[in-house]
Amino acid sequence: MNKSDLRRNYPMLHGRFLKKGYDWWWHNFTAVNAKTGQEKAFFIEFFTVNPARKNDNKSNGEVPILGQLKENQEKGLKPSYLMLKCGWWGKDACQLHRFFAWNDVKLKHDKKGFSILAKDCFCSESQLKGSVELSEEEVKNHPEYMSNAGSMSFDLKVDKKIAFNVGYGAGNLFRFLTAFEMYWHAEGMKSLFSGKIIANGQEYIVKEDSSFGYADKNWGADFTSPWVWLSSNDLVSLKTGKRLENSVFDIGGGRPKAFGIAMNRQLLSDYYYEGKSYEFNFSKFWTGCKTKFDSQESQDEITWYVRQETHKYVMESNFACKKEDMLLINYEAPDGKKRHNKLWNGGNGYGRVKLYKKQGKNLQLIDEVEARHVGCEYGEYDK
Repeated sequence: MNKSDLRRNYPMLHGRFLKKGYDWWWHNFTAVNAKTGQEKAFFIEFFTVNPARKNDNKSNGEVPILGQLKENQEKGLKPSYLMLKCGWWGKDACQLHRFFAWNDVKLKHDKKGFSILAKDCFCSESQLKGSVELSEEEVKNHPEYMSNAGSMSFDLKVDKKIAFNVGYGAGNLFRFLTAFEMYWHAEGMKSLFSGKIIANGQEYIVKEDSSFGYADKNWGADFTSPWVWLSSNDLVSLKTGKRLENSVFDIGGGRPKAFGIAMNRQLLSDYYYEGKSYEFNFSKFWTGCKTKFDSQESQDEITWYVRQETHKYVMESNFACKKEDMLLINYEAPDGKKRHNKLWNGGNGYGRVKLYKKQGKNLQLIDEVEARHVGCEYGEYDK
């Protein structure tokens, strides 16, 4: 439901997550080339992992410990760092990584939210600032960076308008118990971004009314497989032909684990349609939530089909994204393993969403919308 909770955006690496845990703040949005006017979708993420392992290499936290570095693997060292991940989607899709030692990182939180400071890079509820630059030679000589070559700098404001609060599953008790392997909170499933980006020497302008922005947070001990994420606030009603200015949907999940026990394939979603929340949340069992989903990879695209229903409503969605507009996004887990080696990630998806109200055995169509600028993700662990 649309319920802001800044505490869920606080740094969460405590208890067992200190030595085996990750915490990230993700953002994606659309900008326009200052010269050509061409759109480009961007992403920015601040990713932290295993702060209590910062001294495992006897460096006293002065250098980041990279889990994919061969010599670290031979010594049994687990990753420990802050990583700035940023880049863009499209035919020239690129992901860039910059690593910081924990001694260079300052994490804070208060009633106004969280903040992360690492040298010239900063992230908070309302601001993003930073830079990354990697040469072809650096990337070739350091595969442990899991990065492309390129450069990107950014200075952005963020205004988070609509939240997706998944409820008690990420509430105080379950956070304290570190019960789940992966948690999720979308403080800004609809966010307005503004500012400027320089990507490979090209200037891009970000404007609130055309940014179609998104901001969420994941944390835990491991990732999920399958991994599904779909979201957009660029929605046009096919019933009225009008743009929906106060609407957004957010779908995510895969196969959650609680207290080490894997559940069936499940998704959480919220469709905030013109001021009213239609939530499909398996953890709220009293709503009778049921989910069917499928994702397929063809030669040219990734497709998603999701059908969810409660006692009162049904949401049915079909999406696609061209593989030429996507990238295979790279993460290493807190235990140092890289299990997701085919995790498709994009920001230029498209599709349709139908929302129905149940009337006995019949369905009444509330609206069918066309969605663009869909943030999308799908991947499964290597078999």
